[in-house]
Amino acid sequence: MEGIFLKIYMSENQKHDGELLYEWLLELAKKMGIQGGSAFRAISGFGRHGILHEEGFFELAGKQPVEVKFALSESEADQLIAKLNSESLTLFYVKVNAEYGVTGK
Repeated sequence: MEGIFLKIYMSENQKHDGELLYEWLLELAKKMGIQGGSAFRAISGFGRHGILHEEGFFELAGKQPVEVKFALSESEADQLIAKLNSESLTLFYVKVNAEYGVTGK
């Protein structure tokens, strides 16, 4: 299938409506009928502010970057991004054309 690979970035401890943002985002996608998504915690990374966050010290707990990934249709990606905008969330995302499918069929 042809579609979109959408990656959305946030910090591990970032919250929305009292819930961890990556958990909220996955639940939102599920409610929207998106077929699947996954969250990945980075061991190291920096964003637009240039601050490097690395795993290893207790005082950095919860500050690691998290990447939430989806393979979906272009209309689903547009709807999800529109919903994030309507919630006034400021998130960096990457949206690229992709071919995806399931093996063994």
